[in-house]
Amino acid sequence: MDRILVIDDDAELCGLVGEYLEPEGFQIEAVHDGPRGLARALEGDHLLIVLDVMLPGLNGFDLLRRLRVASKTPVLLLTARGEDVDRIVGLEIGADDYLPKPFNPRELVARIRAILRRTQGRGKAETDVIPEIIRVGDVELDPATRSVLRNGTPVELTSVEFNLLHALLREAGRVVTREQLVDTVLSRKFSPFDRSIDMHVSKVRKKLGDSESGPDHIKTVRGVGYIFAHPREHVRSEDR
Repeated sequence: MDRILVIDDDAELCGLVGEYLEPEGFQIEAVHDGPRGLARALEGDHLLIVLDVMLPGLNGFDLLRRLRVASKTPVLLLTARGEDVDRIVGLEIGADDYLPKPFNPRELVARIRAILRRTQGRGKAETDVIPEIIRVGDVELDPATRSVLRNGTPVELTSVEFNLLHALLREAGRVVTREQLVDTVLSRKFSPFDRSIDMHVSKVRKKLGDSESGPDHIKTVRGVGYIFAHPREHVRSEDR
């Protein structure tokens, strides 16, 4: 059974989450403070972590920062409704998605399944075919190993960031709308007030060096979406 770690000091909420997730095939473990939550998260035996921002002993942001040093386990961050800063900070430091409190438990299940689809792939049928490496300018992305190089140097990306870059590289030289990216990368319906995808684009840009001097890899098409600005080179499997 797939194990999910819930780190939240609200024991009643944790029980409710368990009531909704266990019938969906998940095994729930709940921890109610930051230090113990971090210790369990670092053991790496959970498929996904549901993490509250407000925790005793160690807040959710600091916990996530420390976790991301050693682990890429997907994290769904629980934030207070209306706290846009919390959501932005959470995405910047490595959360895969966020959900404002109070939330509909069915939406929690949907968000978790969307994250797992992004991080675990879409089944054996696709893994039987070796996907091609994509090279665009000085960036090389290998879907088979989920690795990225820039000028031969590894670029460390979260699962969401990798999927975002992959989506842009597949359409290099063409505009990809924000709606398309939200659907493909975040697996949810687009909302014009949701800035999550823009935060993820910003993080990928920084990791590719777009904040430094020189031409940008990813350009904004105002009011539409984003474009990876270099032409794509097709790479044969024997060139790997």
